[in-house]
Amino acid sequence: MAEIKPVADTFHGTRVVDNYRWLENGNSPETQQWVAQEMAYTRGMLAHLAGRDAIQKRLTELLSIGSVTPPILAGHHYFYTRREGMQNQPILYVRERTSDGVASAKGDGPDRVLLDPNQLATDGTIALDWFQPSENGKYVAYGTSPSGSEMSTLHIIETKTGTILPDTIERTRAASIAWTLDNSGFYYTRYPKKGDVPEGQEMYHRHVFYHQLGDDPALDDKLIFGEGRDAEDWPSVSLSNDGHWLLINVQQGWTKSELFLMDLKAGTPPTRITTGKNFLYGGEVYNDKLYITTNEDAPRYRVFVADAGNYDREAWKELIPQADAVLQGAGVFGGKLFAQYEQNASSQLRLFDLDGKKINDLALPVIGTVFGSGGRWDRDELFYGFQSFTFTPSIYRYDLKDGSTSLWTKVDAPSIDPSAYEVNQEWFKSKDGTRVPMFVVHKKGVPKNGKNPTLLTAYGGFNVSMTPSFSRNAYLWMEHGGIYAVANLRGGAEFGEDWHRAGMLDKKQNVFDDMIAAAEHLIAEKYTDKNHLAIQGGSNGGLLMGAMMTQRPDLFRAVVCQVPLLDMLHYQDFQIAKLWIPEYGTSEDPEQFKWLYAYSPYHHVKAGTEYPAILFMTADTDTRVDPMHAKKMAAEMQAEAKNGASRTRPILLRIESKAGHGAGKPVTKQIEEFTDVYSFLFWQLGVKP
Repeated sequence: MAEIKPVADTFHGTRVVDNYRWLENGNSPETQQWVAQEMAYTRGMLAHLAGRDAIQKRLTELLSIGSVTPPILAGHHYFYTRREGMQNQPILYVRERTSDGVASAKGDGPDRVLLDPNQLATDGTIALDWFQPSENGKYVAYGTSPSGSEMSTLHIIETKTGTILPDTIERTRAASIAWTLDNSGFYYTRYPKKGDVPEGQEMYHRHVFYHQLGDDPALDDKLIFGEGRDAEDWPSVSLSNDGHWLLINVQQGWTKSELFLMDLKAGTPPTRITTGKNFLYGGEVYNDKLYITTNEDAPRYRVFVADAGNYDREAWKELIPQADAVLQGAGVFGGKLFAQYEQNASSQLRLFDLDGKKINDLALPVIGTVFGSGGRWDRDELFYGFQSFTFTPSIYRYDLKDGSTSLWTKVDAPSIDPSAYEVNQEWFKSKDGTRVPMFVVHKKGVPKNGKNPTLLTAYGGFNVSMTPSFSRNAYLWMEHGGIYAVANLRGGAEFGEDWHRAGMLDKKQNVFDDMIAAAEHLIAEKYTDKNHLAIQGGSNGGLLMGAMMTQRPDLFRAVVCQVPLLDMLHYQDFQIAKLWIPEYGTSEDPEQFKWLYAYSPYHHVKAGTEYPAILFMTADTDTRVDPMHAKKMAAEMQAEAKNGASRTRPILLRIESKAGHGAGKPVTKQIEEFTDVYSFLFWQLGVKP
């Protein structure tokens, strides 16, 4: 048990006691000793569970199923990543365009390893975070980071020779890169070093700079944009096809962004195009025309066109009006507009001419998800990734000349028979009557006997859609007769901005009500019962798990709560969490404090209540959600819950070393982690491996 050391805060007249504030200091010997004890306790509970070795063996087979991304086109090159077998990290490959101008098939193409992150660390804990080729593919800028920290360092590699240039730029987390057309330099985003900003502000103040190859970034790189602006602004950059215009897109939370345009020929400062309204905007400049995708007065988005350099909002012309489906993005490929839509949580692709006239729909294999696309304004081909619950990640090439689609490459999964499974989309009513969809996946022939082990997952926030994806580890669950369910809660992007805003700020409780209704639907439809129902979620989905265990502890047998936000009164004081204030609110505001305090899971643990078995999971180098959330909640629940010290319905804490929020986690660590997760779930729900 953690020592109780009460600290009292007063929020707008309300006194709130925190018994475990001391656990927020992850570097203190006292905290580290407690963590070591917790880890030993958790290992003791999980290491010897029946069937664990069989679970690990099957997970090793499943997680050796690889991954692949759609190519980025540059010059006569295709750049893409692929992971195969037990490789810990995806490898960056380059493929040359063949003489007939067509992308060769995987088997006979001259694919070449350009960068193998697996060679950078023997334990696979250095990840390739991002990459961006130069205009003709001569160079590739890329970022790597250790231990899942996502704190990238930028490097540059020459494509032809594999030579790494001396140019190195620190603090380029999630960098946005726009190369000049002559390969001589690039516009990019970076963060300040310690001492340049007040202490604790290094995770903010993301600014745009220009780097000329060979220059010293610290001395010579010119600041282009960001000075004097809000610390939480998140700019990204893109260059027009002729190099005339630099477009800067500034995210200000998840409901607002602004567009700025910089005339590079005239050398004038960036000028704001948008008008400060609370909407989202994206754009691309092609042949001196600015194509804008926005939800301005259109919650499912539409496309406008304007002359680059004309900063009058009244001059925008609507090209593609709002449709029933949600427009997720549009880009110029081969002189046409390639648009990705989503309807009822499934992807659609459409092609338009530059006047907004629809050319055709691109047929997709099944109900599923398009993940990423690649193309160029001057190429007659485009690429997109596609996957679904029973459809492995595959990359397709679409020929803009003749309208044909062909498979470019795919991930093989020889140990899975997709035809043995069925996918259904079911709808249920939430507390306020809102209809909410959910995907339910299981083996064909599973009876509705009210006792099937069922794993329900969801997210519900930040404009993120939970669309069908190929979950390798979910097959372990379904092979053992399990039901796998994915709910599309409010707060996501599935039905446009209205759906998103119905699950944020003062309406966050809608998300929790939706999740409770999803669970009750699975029980009412005889898929399962309370003793065979588990839930799993991470990050904002970890907050969802915290709300479920505190609001409806009777409804679930087990909870897997990963990298969660749980102390919603202090969350904004850690890591990058001030970026999330537009989504959640802040306890520093009297009105926002009320709704945060009403659901903050850490503040709603009730003494003597029996809670589900819980596995809290976090990581020591998570630079998004601080590990303090999981630590404090585990300590609070172990002290207060009726089952706080139970060895049959335990409350456990698992902390991964040399790992972060999840990005860049090596396969070996994933296998260890999922072995713990499924050993825990099988044990709690009575599944025999």
